[in-house]
Amino acid sequence: MLKTIHSFKKYKEDYAQSIKDRETFWASIAENFHWQKKWDKVAHYDPLKPEIKWFEGAKLNITENLLDRHLEKHPNKVAIIWEPNNPDQESRYITYRQLFVKVSRFANVLKNKGIQKGDRVCIYMPMIPELAVAMLACARIGAVHSIVFAGFSSAALASRINDSGCKLLITANEVYRGTKRINLKSVCDKALEETPSIKSVIVYRRTVEPTEMKKGRDSFWFDELQKITDENCSATVMDAEDPLFILYTSGSTGAPKGMVHTTGGYMVGATYTFLNVFQYKPDDIYWCTADIGWITGHSYIIYGPLCSGATTVMFEGVPSYPDYGRFWEIVAKLKVTHFYTAPTAIRALAKHPLELVKKHNLSSLKVLGSVGEPINEEAWHWYNDNIGQGTCPIADTWWQTETGAIMIAPMAGITPLRPTFASQPLPGIQPVIMDENGKEITTNPAEGRLAIKGAWPSMARTIYGNHQRYKKTYFDTFKGYYFTGDGAYRDAMGNYRITGRVDDIVIVSGHNLGTAPIENAIAEHELIVEAAVVGFPHNVKGSALYGFVTPYDNIDFDETKKKDKSKF
Repeated sequence: MLKTIHSFKKYKEDYAQSIKDRETFWASIAENFHWQKKWDKVAHYDPLKPEIKWFEGAKLNITENLLDRHLEKHPNKVAIIWEPNNPDQESRYITYRQLFVKVSRFANVLKNKGIQKGDRVCIYMPMIPELAVAMLACARIGAVHSIVFAGFSSAALASRINDSGCKLLITANEVYRGTKRINLKSVCDKALEETPSIKSVIVYRRTVEPTEMKKGRDSFWFDELQKITDENCSATVMDAEDPLFILYTSGSTGAPKGMVHTTGGYMVGATYTFLNVFQYKPDDIYWCTADIGWITGHSYIIYGPLCSGATTVMFEGVPSYPDYGRFWEIVAKLKVTHFYTAPTAIRALAKHPLELVKKHNLSSLKVLGSVGEPINEEAWHWYNDNIGQGTCPIADTWWQTETGAIMIAPMAGITPLRPTFASQPLPGIQPVIMDENGKEITTNPAEGRLAIKGAWPSMARTIYGNHQRYKKTYFDTFKGYYFTGDGAYRDAMGNYRITGRVDDIVIVSGHNLGTAPIENAIAEHELIVEAAVVGFPHNVKGSALYGFVTPYDNIDFDETKKKDKSKF
């Protein structure tokens, strides 16, 4: 396992060296991973094209770093603890050996379905261990996974499948969310009416309810596994720059952007940041409450923790079921040491009686984390005082789907904390604040637009099928820099606070929502001429959306409301 930075002095030394000589710094980090062949060149970066490459010439398979290399030392260590939606159901504990077998067997299922290296596979599943198995099985054989959050509509699912040309869809028949049971398969069936590239659908039976299946296209997960006798699947050799996954994020205009992350650099970045930001130790129990359908789940539930040999928790449910003490019940039950969640969740939980916290023993907690949006001061102090008991450092992390890994954050117990500030950049990351004329502001304090100078291994390489959009979105605003789309303030000590988006993205409950697609959806209503959507402050979600619409003449709104309500 990588050695972590153990003091603020060491952080300052590593940071200075990482900016002075990025290639030597990142090469020294990369040496700690298993490569079938080492790199010929550490990095190539041309921000004007833009063209980004890390560890050129290196050969690897990321699952050998997540699974195989742990089998000799601790095959029986728990890799994933799964907590079901219903607290009365049993938890599942999956060891590294068991996960290796599950991934290998399902990788063989994918091969039986004709999936090959480079093929795209869409995964539309709830937060169950089979989601992790499916994504790692794709990585095992070199297929590119595209995970779509299982709360998205059939139209959103179809658009993502079509954009990336997925051949196979993996889903579940149903999903539990609190008191709700949602039929995922029916959402898929509707999407599949518009997705000609999908040839096969594999359905995991989460519930015993009857499931409508299309003959010749659909099959059940268990039935496919029954055909597999081999518990091994050799790892496909990948180039470091081969795609690992495509993940869609909202665009300020037009369709969502399919961010392409590659194998070697992403692995190095996600693992290095996981170990250093959270200061994870071998016997810790780490829980990130995100959904794997978002980048936080990719990097900090699966890839970063498992590459580090950690025990990571997956939770199927919601923080409000059966009551608003569910998170704390799980922390106490599993003796969670590291807890990483969103400010939206913190604000929502803080609105409920403190007794829901106090009745659970949270003494196992050592580190708290915040992700998805800037955390406000009131939420920060509630989190610190009531969950961390004033003794747990809070890692307020800033990063993006596009960056692949945490960029600016305190290292737990090492970096001095300032509430609402994401603190200092991590080694290898050089943030800058730009003025309205596109010039760096080098003095402190400073406020302006946040950009990044230089490259880092985990950054997305392109937008799938649209490199020109990638260039225009991230590299044309400030020539020679990556533009984040965020505003920032830097204090006299060099700490960064994210002040919000400066484009047409609104962050609602930690999720980036482009206003243009929402406006387009509203305008599709038969009675609406045009629509405009803006964000406004919300005391729980951070921001919420408000729509201004122009209807056609002679519309009876009272009658229209009645009709629309009856449809829901």
